[in-house]
Amino acid sequence: MTEVSPDQGSYRDFRGRIYHSRNRIFRTVMPEGAEDFEFVRSSGLVEELTGAGRLVDERLVEREVLGEAGASAAYVLEHPRLPFVSWPYEWSFSGLKAAALLHLDIHLAALERGITMTDASAYNVQFIGMRPVFIDRLSFCKYTDGEYWIGHRQFCEQFINPLLLRSCLGVPHNAWYRGALEGISTEALNDMLRWRHKLSWHVLTNVALQARLQRSSTARGEAVRRARHKKLPLTALRQMLSGLRRWIAGLAPREAGNTTWESYPEENSYDRRETAAKRQFITAFVGATRPGILWDIGCNTGDYASAALAAGADYVVGFDSDHGALERAAARSAREELAFLPLYLDMANPSPDQGWGQSERGGLLQRVPADAVLALAVVHHLVIGKGIPLRSVLDSLLEMAPQGVVEFVPLSDPMVQQMLQLRDRHFGDYNPRAFENLLGCRARIVRSTAVSATGRTLYWYSRS
Repeated sequence: MTEVSPDQGSYRDFRGRIYHSRNRIFRTVMPEGAEDFEFVRSSGLVEELTGAGRLVDERLVEREVLGEAGASAAYVLEHPRLPFVSWPYEWSFSGLKAAALLHLDIHLAALERGITMTDASAYNVQFIGMRPVFIDRLSFCKYTDGEYWIGHRQFCEQFINPLLLRSCLGVPHNAWYRGALEGISTEALNDMLRWRHKLSWHVLTNVALQARLQRSSTARGEAVRRARHKKLPLTALRQMLSGLRRWIAGLAPREAGNTTWESYPEENSYDRRETAAKRQFITAFVGATRPGILWDIGCNTGDYASAALAAGADYVVGFDSDHGALERAAARSAREELAFLPLYLDMANPSPDQGWGQSERGGLLQRVPADAVLALAVVHHLVIGKGIPLRSVLDSLLEMAPQGVVEFVPLSDPMVQQMLQLRDRHFGDYNPRAFENLLGCRARIVRSTAVSATGRTLYWYSRS
């Protein structure tokens, strides 16, 4: 019997739970959820959604596969393992928007078959590349005529409010969402919005009026009571969901102009020959190592992620802290249907283990490990821009994967010179020799090559 462990983020649902067993993913369906499970399974909805790639696939397996964990279950399902699990606070604006639209589309499709959804959690969506996929099979239940949308408030706080924060105010949702795992409260957002924002019917009804109802505990209790007893005709519910879909589809991030690194591929300090040398080095590395999962730290708009995929990487997870560059990377991945998921990440403050028991939402290094990592034009930003010691930067990067490519950018480089103008200290210990010594003590340097006249150098390393 192989070891079985429960997923720490699935404890809330009394109808079933997710379990891990080596590289396999299982879901129990408890007797409390069996009737709805059977109704949904007989409706054809699962086949429709899985066939369209909107719902994660499933197959029934024997309960014995989970041992004691499956003994009291009515059913046990096995799901395919996703390439990488991410959280809403790591998604780009376009990623969160795509997840919201998927949720609404699935709810509308479910209603056509007499089925509704029990909640509206953003954590029920994951991504394969930039294609969102719904993962919570037990969110579906039989629809009762006149039933109110009980997940409306959750949908507002986990989808609508974070999107409006960026769309109306130009503030990215990521840091706030990470600090408040259940989303952005309607009352807080309402206090931030201007009156001109509330002239929108959808902002008025989904934010301003909802905030007014939630102001006092008495009003909140009354709102819940009315929601449970209020009749909402099926036609009205469909119109509500369809109207939200049209409105959300038109939302766009408010930007004052290009972000710092959004135009970097066109406006960097090295020429086409240097870019070609980088691509050639990465192509050789990926062709020789064939990583299943490659992390691209500082992925910018996805140029080198695309090169890595073309060279044979199975899947690339990109990370960047520049929101403009991240949007361009997400658009590229969606347009070209790449196996590339660009996510928000501040390398000096990566996603930690958090939530209940500090394990509900796993930190970056607690999820699917990388087979290889690219860290191009990253080290100098951490050492000079953030003041992190060079040895600590290399320790962190090498912990991510057993092999990779890391770039050293010397102090003489024009981009570094610009950064140094804003610093009041010297970085004499930041030099090629120190870099090579520190890297060589931690891993074997397989190959290195200078890719610019200023001394930018790529290092292919292996810890084996």
